[in-house]
Amino acid sequence: MLTLLLRTRLGPYRRPLLAVVALQLVGTIAALYLPSLNARIIDRGIAAGDTGLILRLGGVMLLISVVQVACSVAAVHHGARTATGFGADVRQSVFHRVGEFSMREVNRFGAPSLITRCTNDVQQVQMLVLTSCTMLVAAPIMCVGGIVMALREDVGLSWLVAVCVPVLAGAVGMIVVRMVPRFRRMQTMLDEVNRVLREQLGGIRVVRAFVREPLETTRFGRANADLTAVATSAGRLQALIFPVVLLVLNVSSVAVLWFGGLRVDAGQMQIGALTAFLAYLLQILMAVMMATFMAMMIPRAAVCAERIGDVLDTRSSVVPPAAPVAARRRDGLLVFDDVGFRYPGADAPVLHGISFASRPGTTTAVVGSTGSGKTTLLSLVPRLFDVSAGSVSVDGVDVRELDPQELVGRLGYVPQRPYLFAGTVASNLRHGRPDATDDELWAALEVAQGADFVRATPAGLDAPVAQGGANLSGGQRQRLAIARALVRRPAIYLFDDSFSALDVATDARLRAALGPVTADATVVIVAQRVSTITGADTIVVLDAGTVVGLGTHDELLVTCPTYAEIVESQLSAAEAA
Repeated sequence: MLTLLLRTRLGPYRRPLLAVVALQLVGTIAALYLPSLNARIIDRGIAAGDTGLILRLGGVMLLISVVQVACSVAAVHHGARTATGFGADVRQSVFHRVGEFSMREVNRFGAPSLITRCTNDVQQVQMLVLTSCTMLVAAPIMCVGGIVMALREDVGLSWLVAVCVPVLAGAVGMIVVRMVPRFRRMQTMLDEVNRVLREQLGGIRVVRAFVREPLETTRFGRANADLTAVATSAGRLQALIFPVVLLVLNVSSVAVLWFGGLRVDAGQMQIGALTAFLAYLLQILMAVMMATFMAMMIPRAAVCAERIGDVLDTRSSVVPPAAPVAARRRDGLLVFDDVGFRYPGADAPVLHGISFASRPGTTTAVVGSTGSGKTTLLSLVPRLFDVSAGSVSVDGVDVRELDPQELVGRLGYVPQRPYLFAGTVASNLRHGRPDATDDELWAALEVAQGADFVRATPAGLDAPVAQGGANLSGGQRQRLAIARALVRRPAIYLFDDSFSALDVATDARLRAALGPVTADATVVIVAQRVSTITGADTIVVLDAGTVVGLGTHDELLVTCPTYAEIVESQLSAAEAA
């Protein structure tokens, strides 16, 4: 998967990569030529007392050193730009693919894992690209070139190269093979730490309310200890590589000096050639060491690439239509026709046989006990999930065949758990319609009963909103979410238990203000509070995913025992009547 990811994502960076290869080639050749010049200075200049030769060759060495440094700096510059661009492209692709996911895929991976894959995993692969541009390209050139230059200096010592390089490569290879499974486990443990931390930060109020800090501390400590144990195990193996490399380097140097000294004493080799051979052997082993450093990064990057590939290769279960159909009508007719839905792996469907229509200018309420499928039913309209059976149609067209932008443009959806983005009140209200004017924002806030608390802030519409609306109360978040939907002026309003955090008086005022605004629109309300939906034109009663009652409030009190039980549990007999 790593090879496939690099091959497909590095395609736009062919020119910088070719520049890196060319610069590394020139720089490495320059580095390989320096020991040979040094040998000539020793053997021909110093030994013969030729000062002019020493100065000329010294000047050439200085010039070559400047070229080497310039090529190395330029290669690192191009490599860094390539790696940074590659990382940005992959992160963008992962983010875009996650944005296409339905709730089914998001639940399958989990938010903590998706965050880790989009950040840490991409960073690991990006670091591999960077080090490849700076080390992996130069290592084989230096290794092959060093062998050739060493053989030019003296063939008699070449057996040392044939022994030292395989020993170093084999020792490091054995260590790297044992590191791969540990890196794979480490990324999984990182997901777990991220998940526990997100739960604790998101549920900090619950943790403190129930005095569960010691338990949560223990839970995080357990996840942290597991990650630490795996990381420590991998770190021990990783730390073992450098002593092994240094041991081989030092033993190789001693061997060259020992056997080379014998050859110099026998007159078979000059001192300058011995110095150059030692330098070339060290360059060869340094190249192998650079390759081993890459080998340390490749296993973890390979694991991360697999996790990134899992996201990129996963297709959303909610796919846009190949040939979108444009609805001829635009009045907001919403029809559920024998709808069924089953979560993946579930033994029984959540919804089955749901059929009803919600027409423009009417209000349809959906009630039922907890777990009866009310939220799931509403989620099928904006295609957060796709139906398993039957169809949901808007203006006579199945939502699966309707253009996604056209579908979303007709809906004003307020979810059960309203979410606000970090920014200001105005930026959140304009989330659905960026061109909305300030007057339109204030009008929506008036209807949603949120104008008073917004005006009470010194900044008004520019009042800051924290991530998730953490600096607002539950009722304020709900009213801003309702106002955000009202700003769009859609044909269909979907309120998923959107009034639960409001007091009875505010709820009544909001519903009264909604009437004129939604008079010509289709309104579907999911509610737990009976008083919110008694005036609905049609009430759909769900029980265990099935419609057990359909009619007005008065009709259902007589014909639907389930609805009568719900009413009796909340209202007195006089209020119900």
